[in-house]
Amino acid sequence: MKTITINNWVIMCVLIFISMNQVCAEDSTRTERESRSASQEVEANKWYLGVNTGVGVITNPLHGGKNLPLILLPEIAYYGEKWFFDNGRLGYAFHETSSHVFNVVAEFNPETRFFIDFHPSNVFALQTSSSFVNSTEKNELNAERISVNDISKRRWALDAGLSYHYIHNNHIFSLQALADVSNVYKGTRSAVQWQTHQQIGQLELTPSLGVWYKSAKLNDYFYGLSAKETSDGKIGVGSSWQPYAKIDARWPLSEGNSLRFHLAYYDYSGVDDSPLFEHTYSMTAFIGFNHIF
Repeated sequence: MKTITINNWVIMCVLIFISMNQVCAEDSTRTERESRSASQEVEANKWYLGVNTGVGVITNPLHGGKNLPLILLPEIAYYGEKWFFDNGRLGYAFHETSSHVFNVVAEFNPETRFFIDFHPSNVFALQTSSSFVNSTEKNELNAERISVNDISKRRWALDAGLSYHYIHNNHIFSLQALADVSNVYKGTRSAVQWQTHQQIGQLELTPSLGVWYKSAKLNDYFYGLSAKETSDGKIGVGSSWQPYAKIDARWPLSEGNSLRFHLAYYDYSGVDDSPLFEHTYSMTAFIGFNHIF
């Protein structure tokens, strides 16, 4: 029992790390720090430490999957002259100008967050429902409704690759291409994103729009099914495009303290041929307080 408890806490720590990456820094504050470090708007050789406390959730679109509650989310970043670590993302800036930034980066693949083997609410206080309204099935295969609890566990994967940011005034245009370097799913993913930072009075707004391309090997590993997992034989999903939209808002309360709101929508309709999917999207929502140390 003690071993199981320790293992659960280890897994939860990794999930918090992924959630920290996914919610409070992914392509919002992180993209801005990562790109603006080139123009010396982010001070080098300095730790950036913060914590977000509030109420939030990452919805799980898979049959039998549990939503991930968000209560306490740390932010940890460090930028040196070339190396940086930003909320789960390790990188090296090999070319920087005031407008162009080229980085080598590495991070955990976030897809694994949907395949957890215990309910996070056993650790956190927030309870969230994992039941969704059934959508109309496109074909008989989807009607099989295979649960994540009835398939093999998907392993954590480490991705690495290149990222590029172009900065123009308050706009940041980003490209990245990543590949599995841990030999787990042996595939790739890449993305293009536009982000802007606007201030309306005291309100700071950071909206983002982008699209991910995910290879067939990535989708087949996480959302496909082997012959042992279904009576219909091996099921492949194929490659897909995944549009997403996010908005991050902050209202300063005092020096180092602010109200924080984050909302993100990820479209999974490109892989909804998989019987694992109950919903064709995942949403992330968080509202609370942010404190920068």
